[in-house]
Order: sequence, then C-alpha cells, then structure tokens
Amino acid sequence: MQWFYAAIFTCQVPRHGGSRYAATMNRDHPENHTIRPAVTSDYPAILELLPQLTDFNVPERRDPTHLWQGDAVLAEQVLQGQAPTSYCDVAVDHHNQLCGLILVTLRPELLSQAASAHLEAIVVAPQARGQGLGRELLEHAESSAQAHGATSLTLHVFANNQRARALYDQQGYDSELIRAIKWLD
Repeated sequence: MQWFYAAIFTCQVPRHGGSRYAATMNRDHPENHTIRPAVTSDYPAILELLPQLTDFNVPERRDPTHLWQGDAVLAEQVLQGQAPTSYCDVAVDHHNQLCGLILVTLRPELLSQAASAHLEAIVVAPQARGQGLGRELLEHAESSAQAHGATSLTLHVFANNQRARALYDQQGYDSELIRAIKWLD
C-alpha cells in the first residue's frame, strides 16, 4: 500500500492486486459481477470501454475522443503506480470480462477544501446496462471514497447526458454548479 497526502487528509490507496475489497454485484440478477481493483492486464479492456463515455448526444462542437482520452491516460498512470491520489476499480462478470469501471481521484473539495473525491469516470459496457451495474458502481465509488476519508464525491456530467443524469439524480446528487461555455471563434 502507498501513503500519500492530499490537502489536509491522509489516505491509503492499495495498488493493483492489493487486498482491498471485492463486492458481489447485481443482487437482483442471476449473473454476478465482482468489483475489484484494476490490474495492468485490464488496460486493453479499459481502453475498449472508455469510449462508451460518449454514448449520448455529444455537443456539436465537442470532439468525442476528448471526453475519454484523459481518462485513458489517468487509468494507465494508476496502473503504473504513477497516480498515487487516484484509483481504478473494475466490474467483471463470471467470465472475468470487464463490464464496468470507476476512476476516482482523491482531492480537496472545490470550495471548502474538505477531504473529497472526484469521480473521473464511470462506465458500464452496453451488454451490462439495465441490470443496476451503474448504480452499484456509483455506490461502490461512494463507499470507497468514504473509506479513504472523503466527505463528498463530486463528478461532472454533460447536461444532455440524460441516462447519467437520471442515475445521479436517483442517487441523491445535487447539481449545485453549472459550467457555462461560450465559443469565441
């Protein structure tokens, strides 16, 4: 395990293969999923899954690859032990196929500077949608952030990503800030 300091709190983030936790998923469905820390050999499947972050009506002036390429870089850094304040957990099915992931960074809350975490990415593979896996991954992100000392979990979502916004609304997320943009060209 590695220790690091982020703002005013100390966290311990186990690295790939660590003895963190595994959670059985989809209690309401016959097919079980397990959440575990991502390992280096998961990276190709993570790269395959991350473009699903653009599976909504991406705003016209946005390049869809920009929505996930930074997450791909961060996931690689996590797997190489080069991002000590971040972690990536994956959901795998009973065939050990990656069907979802979360990518989280521990960092101070924007305004209060309190111990917090930011959900960089949450993705569910198309074949695993509609089974509650997104909710389970989000609850897992919340629990793991709290276990690391965070008192809040933040995230960003595009206004027209209705599927994601519905999940966050159902789980009690408050859309307290609005990010506005005006293109100047």
